[in-house]
Amino acid sequence: MGTHQENAKVFKALCDPKRLAILEQLRSGEKCACVLQEPMELTQSGLSYHMKILCDSGLVVGRQEGKWTHYRLNEAGRERAVKLLLALTTPNMEQEEICPSCSS
Repeated sequence: MGTHQENAKVFKALCDPKRLAILEQLRSGEKCACVLQEPMELTQSGLSYHMKILCDSGLVVGRQEGKWTHYRLNEAGRERAVKLLLALTTPNMEQEEICPSCSS
């Protein structure tokens, strides 16, 4: 399932309203950074900061075209994030431990 450090990157990507808005924009297809920047009222460096976090999480991938980067949702990153959330929130009864202080 990866290290906690790696896994935390997915949740970091999802815990900011601007990044959620960026993901929403990318749902309709690949977008140039210049297109993403405008409605977000972000500077180029501000957008860069958010895109680095989204790309580090694996949810988004970018490709360079001229001076601009074009971003799109990453299917493999989405599948990994969904599996991670399911794994972290599904009880594992096999590993349930009995508290020695509570047992009579």
